[in-house]
Amino acid sequence: MAKVKQVGLLAAGCQPWNKDVCAASGDRFAYCATLAIYIYQLDQQYNEFKLRSIMSEHKKTITAISWCPDNPDLFASASADNLLIIWNVAEKKAAARLDNTKGVPVSVSWCWNSADGVAFVSQRGPLYIWDHRGSDPGVTVHKEAHSFLSDICLFRWHPTKKGKLVFGHTDGSLSVFQPGSKSQKHVLRPEALEGTDEEDPVSALEWDPLSTDYLLVSNLHNGIRLVDSEGLACITSFCFPSAAASVQCLAWVPSAPGMFITGDSQVGVLRVWNVSRSTPLDSFKLKKTGFHALHVLNSPLAKKAQSSCSPSKSQHTSSTSEAVSPPTLSQNRAFSLPPGQAVCCFMDGGVGLYDMGAKKWDFLRDLGHVETIFDCKFKPDDPNLLATASFDGTIKIWDTNTLTAVYTSPGNEGVVYSLSWAPDLNCIAGATSRNGAFIWDVRKGKIITRFNEHGKNGIFCISWSHKDSKRIATCSGDGFCIIRTIDGKILHKYKHPAAVFGCDWSQNNKDMIATGCEDKNVRVYYLATSSDQPLKVFTGHLAKVFHVRWSPLREGILCSGSDDGTVRIWDYTQDACINVLSGHTAPVRGLMWNTEVPYLLISGSWDYTIRVWDTRDGTCLDTVYDHGADVYGLTCHQSRPFTMASCSRDSTVRLWSLTPLIAPLLLNVLTEQPWDKIVGNTDTAMVPGSPPLLCGKVSRDIKQELDKLSGDVRAKKLRWFSECFSPPGGSSNLWDLVFVINGQDDSLLPASYSKGVMHMKHLVKFKTSEAQELTIVKMSKFGGGIGAPSKEERLKEAAEIHLRLGQIQRYCELMVELGQWEKALSVAPGVSMKYWKKLMQRRADQLMAEDNDDAIPFCVATGDIGKLVSFFTSRGQLLEAVLIAQGACEGNIRSPQSSSVNHTTNDLDSRQQYQSLLHDVCKELAEWYFQDGSSVLAACCHLAVDNIQLAMAGLIRGNELELAACVGLVLGDAANQSTAYCLELLARKYMTSPTWALSADLLQMIPDNHVLLAKLCAFYPGSTAEINQLHHRCGLPPLDECKALAEEAAGEGDLFSAVKFLLLSPEPEEALQRGIDFVKEQLSGSDWTVDGVQPILDLMSYIRTDRLVLTRLTQARSELLILCGYVGALLAIRRNYRSIVPALYEYTSQLLKRREVCVPLKIEQLSVELEAWRANTQPSSSPASESQREEFSCLERRILPAEPAGPVLIGADYVTGSNLPSHSDLHLSCFTGHRIQGPVFLLEDNKSAISLNDALMWAKVNPFSPLGTGVRINPF
Repeated sequence: MAKVKQVGLLAAGCQPWNKDVCAASGDRFAYCATLAIYIYQLDQQYNEFKLRSIMSEHKKTITAISWCPDNPDLFASASADNLLIIWNVAEKKAAARLDNTKGVPVSVSWCWNSADGVAFVSQRGPLYIWDHRGSDPGVTVHKEAHSFLSDICLFRWHPTKKGKLVFGHTDGSLSVFQPGSKSQKHVLRPEALEGTDEEDPVSALEWDPLSTDYLLVSNLHNGIRLVDSEGLACITSFCFPSAAASVQCLAWVPSAPGMFITGDSQVGVLRVWNVSRSTPLDSFKLKKTGFHALHVLNSPLAKKAQSSCSPSKSQHTSSTSEAVSPPTLSQNRAFSLPPGQAVCCFMDGGVGLYDMGAKKWDFLRDLGHVETIFDCKFKPDDPNLLATASFDGTIKIWDTNTLTAVYTSPGNEGVVYSLSWAPDLNCIAGATSRNGAFIWDVRKGKIITRFNEHGKNGIFCISWSHKDSKRIATCSGDGFCIIRTIDGKILHKYKHPAAVFGCDWSQNNKDMIATGCEDKNVRVYYLATSSDQPLKVFTGHLAKVFHVRWSPLREGILCSGSDDGTVRIWDYTQDACINVLSGHTAPVRGLMWNTEVPYLLISGSWDYTIRVWDTRDGTCLDTVYDHGADVYGLTCHQSRPFTMASCSRDSTVRLWSLTPLIAPLLLNVLTEQPWDKIVGNTDTAMVPGSPPLLCGKVSRDIKQELDKLSGDVRAKKLRWFSECFSPPGGSSNLWDLVFVINGQDDSLLPASYSKGVMHMKHLVKFKTSEAQELTIVKMSKFGGGIGAPSKEERLKEAAEIHLRLGQIQRYCELMVELGQWEKALSVAPGVSMKYWKKLMQRRADQLMAEDNDDAIPFCVATGDIGKLVSFFTSRGQLLEAVLIAQGACEGNIRSPQSSSVNHTTNDLDSRQQYQSLLHDVCKELAEWYFQDGSSVLAACCHLAVDNIQLAMAGLIRGNELELAACVGLVLGDAANQSTAYCLELLARKYMTSPTWALSADLLQMIPDNHVLLAKLCAFYPGSTAEINQLHHRCGLPPLDECKALAEEAAGEGDLFSAVKFLLLSPEPEEALQRGIDFVKEQLSGSDWTVDGVQPILDLMSYIRTDRLVLTRLTQARSELLILCGYVGALLAIRRNYRSIVPALYEYTSQLLKRREVCVPLKIEQLSVELEAWRANTQPSSSPASESQREEFSCLERRILPAEPAGPVLIGADYVTGSNLPSHSDLHLSCFTGHRIQGPVFLLEDNKSAISLNDALMWAKVNPFSPLGTGVRINPF
């Protein structure tokens, strides 16, 4: 069971070095960082793009990617180590590899008209064609495309003319080949270059989709031309508004013939052109930095259909008929961008998908590292800010709650190896490979100091002293570790016999620093003496030492990581190595001590893994495989000690929760255990095998604050500990809402509250004050009219006459026809309020049909809330929808009244209507967060409208059980039912040694817990004395009395109690026989229900595993498994666990087939039921037949709950991180055979895997493992 949980991912940006680095097909688009390819896919339900997978097999820079034109699941990528890979996107794996491409492929392209061929070329050719489906790698050489006189930049096959292709060269020329005619090499150089030998590389090439011979070419310096490849002539040269504009990329717009777009390479200006004009039609500045690549998606994505039902307009017009209005025009001229989406990649690594028709970003990742990230550190006074240093020459600062970049360092510093925050200033020190070290003042946005004492030598580590903020240490390839003041005065220069890679200031002694050196040794220096010799030298590593780290909790203890693949722990006071941690198979880089639990140490390595160690005995507690390349940096923040960030050569930063490693601790808080079970000193915590204790600053601070409080300490205690254990991403927001609901004073809310999900009563209040702040900033307005041809002149004249005659409605309709809606609407009330309102609605409908935000004020003015909410919802803008619905609930938005009668009753009705609308929208927003893997934020949305039941359900379905239990206890009565279910699941989680007692404590917090405690005792596998002790603790009779009690209950006809006491007796096997006979008898009848048999089956499932697997119980065991499987399938249908229903039916049928049993179930009947369920619940299947409908209604009668189930029990589970692509060893689900997305759960044979989500749902309806062994599964 994985202990470390991935909870966040910062994707890389798009690399700016090679040409073909973005591609798109259907509803997916891809771009590549230097070593990995990122694939995004449209989520149809929410109309937004989500990261689906990261492909990283390439070890060297990726040079080109290309999507297969007729199989949307295949694409090809090539890299600088002469490797070509064909990927299957659906299966997320490499489908074929070509290992030696005889040169670095600069451009790759699928051969049109032969789906299996991928062509690639390097430098001067030749062009190779690889048929990857063939048995042996069939690489053929193009007969004519070789022996070029100038290097190739890129090439393109013609999309319709078979076999025709064009090459662009660095000297600015083109070469064209087509079967059956003479090849043209090095033709069509720009005129300005004729007769010179200047280079002007071709930067973009695209065939005109509507012609066989025309082609658009862009040269780096000589701009864009449309050329005729047949007549070898230039047809049009396109002119730019200024000589400074240069173009790197262009793309045809498939939805508008003759149109193309270009991106400027200096500034992010998107220009729109038509081949018939030599100047651009329009231009938009999208970003400050220049474009690097552009790709237009072939078909504009089908948005959710807007409901636009306009009656067909009749052609004759009378004075009151409605006019047909022209489309809304863009602000600067009568021209609208064609519909279509452009994938835009920028020079700073930004990637976005721009919707040209609506002129807005559908998706934008503003910044991103495009290369290896070497280091990451949290800001000392803010756990939400994380800084990263990269090979791409920048340091970036990220907000870990929103996972977006908030600052980036100015300019390019070369390669940045290391960074260190100032302990008390808003400054970061950075160390580079060739340009010395620097200090960046984040607020001012500029570099304020540089240090050059190491010359051009690489500085591998920089460290700002945390105890004395005037001192900064650096260590370098020149063999020196230099300590200086921030104004550059050198205090110490420690010479080593070889390069120094790491240094770390002692946490306890401000004058002590340790270094790691290429000579395999660790040294400790003492700054308070004038000697430049080390105090201590530790030898033992077999290869160079990289990083060193002092323990924050144990004085004199430090660790070092080495290229020999080990981590060594040294004790400074004993002069000795006290432990060697072996397990990594490559050099160790990242190292991090936990700041609360003294024995936890985490290491990252070039073997792509992160390992968590218990340094008391050297065991590895967990290994994490999700990074796709070397792991360099590991860090955590002391106020959030169990959230770790890691960075890697795969150019991602990932966030992890370490809480599962020490999970019982939070439950000790929850079950009100004494302080010594929670907080301790390091000596107690370091005793091998003892349970974890908190020994750090945060836990001490919390305890001190709690000791000061009087009154209800429990809520604060649960909140503070829960926040310390929870990763970013909504837990503080959730607690704010819980306290608001419990009636806390608004003045105590933190400043960050208004940035998250707010309670409905605050939403309008906070947003109003935000609007007032914004009003102070003057908004610039755009003017501009429309050129008026004669038809318009005539209409205007007519309108003026109508107006003078008092025919206002006709005037309005003419204005509408002219597109002058404002004039029409301003005089419309002169006709009637009803007409004005109708006109407003027509305008809103038209703007909505054009997906134009200007529709919003029209809907607000007419009080048409429903339409506006559905407009936002259909565009996936759920936060906007919530705001509108809340405004309506508070009565700020209402329909204008056409008469002055008293409307209070009317108002109340509409208020209630708006309330239900608000609840619906919040529910939809919560579902969006939930499907995005953020169950905590989903719970926030429910709490915002006081829906405590659904909030708890969201947390439980996201398996945030500890958090849900804390929140439920603080919310009190309203959450009782959910809290009890949550505590029951937690108790199941801890029904294992050494936490049985904890499990009992949890169950004892549940009212009416007798049966639950009996189940716990029945399952407990101790000796007789231990079992009796647990019975006593749970208030149950001792073992030897249970048999008699069972007989007594049986005599009274109470079968359930009889089975219960038999399970608690020394011979629990008897319970099985009685219980199973009862269930079989029930199933043989016709009117049994799930609720009639499930409680007794669940009770029997708690028989001790060692008894259940005895050979003499084989038949009883098989029957129990089959009955639990079948009833589990029905429960799964009731709870809407769609993904596991087929698996449960299949499991039950397989057991029926293979085992000797006598149960009243038939395999044929099972498959009939499964088919009936499919036909009746899955929209994609063919409609259900009459018999299937009957079968299904019979099923529904059986599964109908006796009392309505709370929302806690309905809906599939989806844990945090399920949507994050992992790189880890690919696991295929043994339920579906598909690759598992998100966390994996390994079954007891240690090789069969299912997704954690499926495992959780399975365990909730059928406790036994899917492998049919009789072992209970525990995925919680």
